[in-house]
Amino acid sequence: MDTWKFYDVTHRHHIICNPISSGKLSRLVELLRLPRGASVIDIASGKGEFLARLAEAYGVAGVGLDISPYCVRDAEARLRERAPGSGIEFLEMDGASFVPDEPGSYALASCLGASWVFGGHGGTLDALADLVASGGWVVVGEPFWLRAPEDEYLKVSGFGQESFATHAVNAAAGEERGLELVHTLVSSKDDWDRYEGLQWYAASEYARDHPEDPDVSEIVDRVAKDRSLYLRWGRDTVGWAIYIFRQPPRRANT
Repeated sequence: MDTWKFYDVTHRHHIICNPISSGKLSRLVELLRLPRGASVIDIASGKGEFLARLAEAYGVAGVGLDISPYCVRDAEARLRERAPGSGIEFLEMDGASFVPDEPGSYALASCLGASWVFGGHGGTLDALADLVASGGWVVVGEPFWLRAPEDEYLKVSGFGQESFATHAVNAAAGEERGLELVHTLVSSKDDWDRYEGLQWYAASEYARDHPEDPDVSEIVDRVAKDRSLYLRWGRDTVGWAIYIFRQPPRRANT
């Protein structure tokens, strides 16, 4: 079945398409303290909740990129409702293909939970750092190992030991690139339970309401496998955090 249909079905009750609470996302928005009308870019912007909040708080302009047509549709509707007339545009495209009109011009560049776009956490930090201006924000959401994963979990899930790093290594990756780590927002088990549980709920609802859909059995089977993995191993093995970095001011040539 279409990958983006699957995620549309399983995330239809999600406001935030990551295992982070609404309160923590609000805290992120507060910490950024962007100037009015700042230019921002969000890669894999999902349903646009982060950008909608930035538009409400700071009147930002900029762009949200997502490869899912369902997410772009939902993000545009959300923005019309929450911040009509804002200077934000949503584009349906692979974020790795985006070429800015002016590199190093954004006040903020973010990618929350989709580092696969740039081949991993390090590649994401590199790409976002190139997009922001001196003193700008680089904000990344990334999983991490809470503990060493069991071999059986790796075998069944398809993850490798190298799929994720630790929380400390994720944080250090930005500092190794000359970025300043100023804060992290770490998901709790309750955040994870809500994120995962809403997928189970949405899949069950969809199966009941659309028994004629030929994709129902695959949706139900995939969600059942993911639920089993989460309850048996994932809940105690994988964490998630938003890492807030800042590009140091660039020194003028003398």
